[in-house]
Amino acid sequence: MSIRPLESRDIESILAIQTASPEIAQWKSSDYERVTQGEMLGWVFESNLELTGFLVGRLVGTEFEILNFAVNFNARRQGTGAALLDAALNYALSLAAETAILEVRSTNQPALNFYTHHNFQIAGRRRNYYNAPPDDALLLTLPLTLSLK
Repeated sequence: MSIRPLESRDIESILAIQTASPEIAQWKSSDYERVTQGEMLGWVFESNLELTGFLVGRLVGTEFEILNFAVNFNARRQGTGAALLDAALNYALSLAAETAILEVRSTNQPALNFYTHHNFQIAGRRRNYYNAPPDDALLLTLPLTLSLK
């Protein structure tokens, strides 16, 4: 098992995970290419030479924003998501980020449970933020000093 930076060769596997995860943002391959070119930060989780999860974020000032994040359905609840999140938050902290932020569908209870377990707090609501299907976005935040606990 390993976590490493996202590379162009990973995009096909990422798109497959994304397609099987309709609750996350549905990006194009060109969006992930931008990650490989350094416009955003991205990591993948590999197990037995198979990519089983990914996380993409960006640093904006002192905030680390998680933009897209998913784990293959068969690899969920096995520590993959937690390992990716920890790696990304620790990297962001090394770049002097103070807070992690993200948006999640208000109806995505598994994601809300995951983030709550990792000390994220609801900081706001964006009404009718998502479509297909329509949903509110919850804005979650985490002071990065808490991520080390």
